[in-house]
Amino acid sequence: MSWSWSTAPASDEEARAMTNRKRKFRYFLVGALLPVTLLVVWQLLGSLGLLSTLLFPPPLKIGGALMKLASSGELAEHLQVSLLRALAGFALGGGAGLIVGTLVGLFRKTEKALDPTVQMIRMVPHLAIAPLFVLWFGIGELSKVLLIATGAFFPLYINTFLGIRNLDNKLFEVARVLGFSRGKQIVKLVLPAALPNILLGVRISLGVSWLGLVVAEIMGSTSGIGYLMSEARQFSKTPIVFVGILVFAAVGKLTDSLVRWLERLSLQWRDHYPGG
Repeated sequence: MSWSWSTAPASDEEARAMTNRKRKFRYFLVGALLPVTLLVVWQLLGSLGLLSTLLFPPPLKIGGALMKLASSGELAEHLQVSLLRALAGFALGGGAGLIVGTLVGLFRKTEKALDPTVQMIRMVPHLAIAPLFVLWFGIGELSKVLLIATGAFFPLYINTFLGIRNLDNKLFEVARVLGFSRGKQIVKLVLPAALPNILLGVRISLGVSWLGLVVAEIMGSTSGIGYLMSEARQFSKTPIVFVGILVFAAVGKLTDSLVRWLERLSLQWRDHYPGG
């Protein structure tokens, strides 16, 4: 009796899965090409003395600072504080933006009463209101969370409002024919149809929350990644400043990727152009 072994995929589904994995790996390599090249050039220039190691410490030195902070537990401690602040601010501001954006999008009277004031406040930058928050609420957690919430409010408010106003009016006519109550219209019609805009607002709000977190922690804090960076800057520990920047970038990218995954999962019904 002879045995024959085959390395071919057992089914078309396995073949497609293998092809998808190879394509994702190629995309990863293409995406990593530029940052890896920059790091290698940066390291070479620093080793040759062509870059100031005080202003631009080589990547290996930054990696050593990262490992030291991670092994001591200091990085995890500050990161936990920053994450809790950012999530609290995002939940407060983003939730308020979703609610107010829904009300303004549904009712023209609410729009006339609230939207002009909201748009005016939206134009005030974080750095301008940060000193006022300190005066009003002190340098404790409340001022930091409220500052983050202020920034997180506007992207969700605007995108929720636009998502509702861009809905086809025929959908509301069908809802009235079916006898949907206002609450049922919101749950069954408005929010699902406006979901693409809402998720876009969530992505932008998360990014703005991170920006607000940096301002809040540098403004006055005794813990958090922003405080770690501010303290390192005072003592000319530039590698630690770069570590803080890397942490902010990595966590920001991770949260954005999570929202994009939720977007793909919840909007599978939508036919869109994937790119050429």
